[in-house]
Order: sequence, then structure tokens, then C-alpha cells
Amino acid sequence: VQLVESGGALVQAGGSLTLSCVTSESVVEDYAIGWFRQAPGKGREGVSCLGRARDGETYYANSVKGRFTISRDIATKTMSLQMNNLKPQDTAVYYCAADPRFYFCKAEGPMPRHWYDHWGHGTQVTVSS
Repeated sequence: VQLVESGGALVQAGGSLTLSCVTSESVVEDYAIGWFRQAPGKGREGVSCLGRARDGETYYANSVKGRFTISRDIATKTMSLQMNNLKPQDTAVYYCAADPRFYFCKAEGPMPRHWYDHWGHGTQVTVSS
């Protein structure tokens, strides 16, 4: 499974950014797919995930609820994370991840990193104050 992120950038607080993760059609449609982030000196935390397309759930970490939106586009084999009202504490390397156990993504969470077997290399998001 290959996952390739893009879209990271330097942005001012209050700004917006969209991250993309390109993979295969079967992964986008049938896997649990999601975004993690890792800030300097901190562990990798789950940000948001989607279950499989036909009946999956959606999860958001409390820290991003109302500001971030996760989505999938099966036609372009892409998972995206729209990030609005960005804050300096959102600064981190963002990773997309996937796992064939689609039921791992639950609306109530949790979203531990060890549940996900496949990872991208990450994209840097820096939010300046």
C-alpha cells in the first residue's frame, strides 16, 4: 500500500490549508483511512479518520472538531484534510495512514497509531502566530 501526502506549507494563524493523500482506489474505498500528526517533541496523535465508503464512521479529535474536515474522492484515489482557522498548536508533520480493518475508525474514537499498518512519509504544516 502506497500513501503519498502533499499540501503542507507555512501559513499564518487563522488561515486554511488542504492536505492530500494519494493512494489506490481500493484503499480509499474500503480501508480505514486517516490523518495523524506529530509535533516536535511529542507523540503521534490521531487527528481524523474515515471508515469504508459504504458504511463507515468519521472521527475527529476534540482539538480539531469544527475546524478540520476529512473527505475521500474515490475517482481520484485521494483522501483530503481541509484545515480551517489554523492555530500555532496545529504545527506538526502530518501523516496519512490506512488499514484494511475498516472498523478501526469509530466516531467516538480512539485512534491509536499502532492500529494502522500503512503510512505515508509526512508533510510539514507550520502555523505562525
